[in-house]
Amino acid sequence: MPDFSPTELAVPGFVALVLIEMIWAWRKRREAYEPRDTLTSLAFGLGSTVSGLIFGGLFFALFLWVWQFRLFDIGWSWWAFALCFVLDDLKYYWVHRFGHRVRWFWASHVNHHSSQHYNLSTALRQTWTGFMTLGFAFALPLVLLGFHPGMIALAGGFNLIYQFWIHTEAIDKMPRWFEAVMNTPSHHRVHHATNPRYLDRNYAGVFIVWDKLFGTFEPEVKDEKIRYGIVKQLGSFNLLWAVFHEWIGIAQDMWRAPRGSKLGYLLREPGWTHDGTRETSDQIRAAWLARQASDPKPVSSENPIAGEAEAA
Repeated sequence: MPDFSPTELAVPGFVALVLIEMIWAWRKRREAYEPRDTLTSLAFGLGSTVSGLIFGGLFFALFLWVWQFRLFDIGWSWWAFALCFVLDDLKYYWVHRFGHRVRWFWASHVNHHSSQHYNLSTALRQTWTGFMTLGFAFALPLVLLGFHPGMIALAGGFNLIYQFWIHTEAIDKMPRWFEAVMNTPSHHRVHHATNPRYLDRNYAGVFIVWDKLFGTFEPEVKDEKIRYGIVKQLGSFNLLWAVFHEWIGIAQDMWRAPRGSKLGYLLREPGWTHDGTRETSDQIRAAWLARQASDPKPVSSENPIAGEAEAA
């Protein structure tokens, strides 16, 4: 079993690419970077690393314990790792989709979407509270199939490395064959957008084919400017508020809600309320589609988003 972490080895490359992109932004698109926003992203990355060190070992130990109940002995080989990588990416798709469709998961994942800028430093906005969602359980079927926990961790590390480079506006489109199969900056810009047409689309990690297969794919449209962030923007660079604001929101909503509606604020989609006072991403998207059907004019890049929800 390899005794290295691919993400740790990739850190110097991450730093170098961020610096290169900063030079590009200074020459071509200065609004791509904002100093306070970038510092917040770096702080997110540091905090998530600490959180991973604290809780990662516990989850790995749990996986090793579950592995004794495996159905097959798949072992270590190139084909086993390739299969594990593909299946782990399918697992990532569903973890990511739950991260947008269940508020308990969103409270952790929202951290990654909280920046109104889209650059390589945004990729570092990783959660500090992922352990609270128990999302690791999505990987247990791979362990039970017989993939070694170390192989799964290795596949997840390379998956994370791949996703770093797609957080950029410096790359327009990749070759058509690549765009058809792989996740790209164009596809992932859609995922980070708050435009109604783009809400809750393109969940893929590495292979965009999962979105095409499960009906969540949306291509980037050239004549519509993307607005990044979350539908109800933070309006602050306070790090602790950025990390915990959605958990606080859940607690407040559950406290105020009638007894029979409290669990809805945990298990329903972000933006759901028992009295309909806020909108979910599905409702925002449906209203936009209805307007398009009645008046199909090109969308202005300055048009505001209709409604206000807590999903992005």
